[in-house]
Amino acid sequence: MSDKLKDIINKQGEQQDSVVGQLDDVVQLVGFVIGDEEYAVPILAIQEIIKPIAWTRVPQVPKYVLGVFNLRGSVIPLIDLRTKFGLPTRKQNDETRFIVMRHGDDVAGFVIDRLTMAIRIKKENIGPAPDTVNGDDTIIDGVGKQEDKIITILKVNKLLERDF
Repeated sequence: MSDKLKDIINKQGEQQDSVVGQLDDVVQLVGFVIGDEEYAVPILAIQEIIKPIAWTRVPQVPKYVLGVFNLRGSVIPLIDLRTKFGLPTRKQNDETRFIVMRHGDDVAGFVIDRLTMAIRIKKENIGPAPDTVNGDDTIIDGVGKQEDKIITILKVNKLLERDF
């Protein structure tokens, strides 16, 4: 193999390692709005995002659990994040979506007001949860800083915890 070809192969390897290193420094999230605040969850925790479909009310569950819905043969609980976060309920509109999230075997659908976008934030721009929240029990994983806004990053495993 010629020296020139070896140099090209080595440079390509270095560039590839550099790109992989840069990707490791970026967190990919999906952003959504509840009330006036923007939140995000890791993109890999999302099973799918759908327009609202019919759901069935279930008795004797907390107010934030609207009921269950059938998604291709799976019965999935439906949680209203507005109610869970202590905001007044709002009628669903054209922007309302159900985000189906998964963590291990736990799956649930969450009603959100509006989907924003896929977000890429460098790990260095993500700070810890504010001191006002109490340790491991919080659903806040961190706070992502972008040029003109702050996004609250939520812990999917905490959102999916069943307390009913």
